[in-house]
Amino acid sequence: MAIGDLYAVDYPSVSDVYYLDTGMYETPEYGALYLLDTPEPAIIDTGIGTNVDNTLAALAELGIGREDVSYIIPTHVHLDHAGGAGYLAAECPAATVVCYERGVRHLVDPERLWAGTRAAVGKQFEFYREPKPIPEERIRAVTDGDAVELGDRRLEVHHAPGHAPHHAVFHSPADDAVFAADAAGIYAQRHDVVRPTSPPPNFDFEACLADIDQLRELAPAVLLYAHYGPAETGGKLDAYEAVLTEWVEEIRQTRERLDDDAAVVETVAADVEVIEPWSERKVRTEAEMNARGVLRYLDAQET
Repeated sequence: MAIGDLYAVDYPSVSDVYYLDTGMYETPEYGALYLLDTPEPAIIDTGIGTNVDNTLAALAELGIGREDVSYIIPTHVHLDHAGGAGYLAAECPAATVVCYERGVRHLVDPERLWAGTRAAVGKQFEFYREPKPIPEERIRAVTDGDAVELGDRRLEVHHAPGHAPHHAVFHSPADDAVFAADAAGIYAQRHDVVRPTSPPPNFDFEACLADIDQLRELAPAVLLYAHYGPAETGGKLDAYEAVLTEWVEEIRQTRERLDDDAAVVETVAADVEVIEPWSERKVRTEAEMNARGVLRYLDAQET
């Protein structure tokens, strides 16, 4: 398995769905986008903006012409999911960009999003590419309960604001699968474990728990993780609820003990286990960002 490789989602209920290792942060098995080889072809999530060439190569491998792509669907506008949207829209001239309504303005004018990303991701910012604006007339805003028709199946939109207010998951009943974005955590495919994601500035713990409950109600057989790849749902939602709860509580207790947020971030990040194939730098910087998100959430609880 390597950066740029394309894989079929190999589960009995899922057909004509593929995922690409985008190599975001120059890290394998961390960032995925999904290609749907349907009558109305779609790209779900777009990577960080530096992976456009391997996305176009994946389309060609599947025999999907750039001009035939019908939809580009960032699950939310964080740039590890939407960073490539403008570049892919320019390469796929017939595609409609579908985005949850709260995120549309950031795709049209990404200046604030770019500045916010710099503030949020810290040391990881060097890996990002400045996003390309998308003409508003090419964007379809969706909200909870809407659907995107792909010819032989439909994607149902479900708002999942715990991770961010512009965050949604997309349910494909025909595939018995959910494109889970960040609502089910980060999946370490090689180890079959889930890890927390709680980035600033909008992480909301209670809303994240509600999002997990929503996924339980949808009850998909398969979760299609943006980070990273497909997995049988099984007990993963229960596991993620436990992992996220423990993560927030660890940061809360560490803050009470140290009373210095910089020290909290450093201490918590140093305790996170490094697992292959992710580098120590990637694991630590991700943990630092997620710890800052929880601290901001705790601050909001006190106001």
